[in-house]
Amino acid sequence: MKIKSQRDFWSGMLFLAVGLGFAWGATEYSFGTSAQPGPGYFPFGLGVLLALMGALVLFKALTLESEGGDPIGPIAWRPLLVIIAAITLFAVALPRLGLICTLPLTIILASLAGQEFRLRDVLLSCVVLTAGSWALFILGLKLTLPVWPVFLNI
Repeated sequence: MKIKSQRDFWSGMLFLAVGLGFAWGATEYSFGTSAQPGPGYFPFGLGVLLALMGALVLFKALTLESEGGDPIGPIAWRPLLVIIAAITLFAVALPRLGLICTLPLTIILASLAGQEFRLRDVLLSCVVLTAGSWALFILGLKLTLPVWPVFLNI
């Protein structure tokens, strides 16, 4: 069997492996019932769904011809490292700086991963995403996340 698209093949393999891993890991938790799902119900369903999507992508990679075999290009190290740094910054800064300061910092750092950087667009994203996150997580879901920096004692 010949791989007709390297990108689709490896993407499908990744989705399949991660989906099966999550589904298998979810079997350690109680499933509950459809009316009252347990903690394993949702992750198992998502894992199976991701594995099915991976199988479809894998099937496509093995059956549909793509131009030049659709090779995988070089790894984009800069965006990969910047996004990992942004996620790490969020995890470290949230308990100390709160949601209002941490989200804009994370958005600004993550925006440096791309080739285009427009300060106006980044600032607009900061305002919209911070306000939306506050409304969703603090007002809507009533999560106990720190909103303001610790040193302000608000």
